Amino acid sequence: MSEDSIVNRGMPSSHHGGVERKRDLATELAELARSLQGEPDVDAIVAGFVHAAVELIPGVDEGSVSVVLGRRRVDSRGASGTLPERIDALQMEAGEGPCLEAAYKHRTIRVPDMAHEDRWPLFAQRASAAGAKGMLSIQLWVEGDDLGALNLYSHEADAFTDESENIGLLVASHAAVAFAEAKKSGQLQEAVDSRDVIGQAKGILMERHKITGEEAFIVLSIASQRVHLKLWDVADFLISSGELPSRTKTSY
Repeated sequence: MSEDSIVNRGMPSSHHGGVERKRDLATELAELARSLQGEPDVDAIVAGFVHAAVELIPGVDEGSVSVVLGRRRVDSRGASGTLPERIDALQMEAGEGPCLEAAYKHRTIRVPDMAHEDRWPLFAQRASAAGAKGMLSIQLWVEGDDLGALNLYSHEADAFTDESENIGLLVASHAAVAFAEAKKSGQLQEAVDSRDVIGQAKGILMERHKITGEEAFIVLSIASQRVHLKLWDVADFLISSGELPSRTKTSY
């Protein structure tokens, strides 16, 4: 997920006008985004924006972020209650629904009245029976085969308006930027952690066998190839057990 992919987000589904950004709302969301950017737990970031969506967007009773992994499995994150989790499960069972449509093809999908929705008849019938009378889904990101959408639910039909979409897009834009920053930070931390673990493993081999750092790295690489494990996993095993993984005992 990159910020470039966020900038080109589409307009509301009902019209092509610009998103009206109220200064106080934009400021509040910007402050929320800044407060969550230092949060190491992505789930906490998701929960924060779902809460903001429920509080700020007209017509919203419940919400969640749906993450579609490998374009197949749908997971609910930061769900405000059991309804979003149930609806995500229904979309996965039916293989259709607003979240999947928003994530795959469109950027914003509005369902005014689930009982009269004919785009996904099987899903709509089950979702309406479950209590989701209206639904608004906004694409958050597309990254390879992984997708994300902000899903908003209403207990009443015809609760979502153009204003709901406009404010929803504003919330989604701030949320997507926060997620992008969190992912960058997470990747950086993973890289630092990986480097530290491999460095410790090299140090063990250098001390134990009186070899150079380059030679120690070669030993770890050979072990990684032989047992089909990532280099980090081999290094971590060595640190925790004092030995290289079995079948990689090597004379130096």
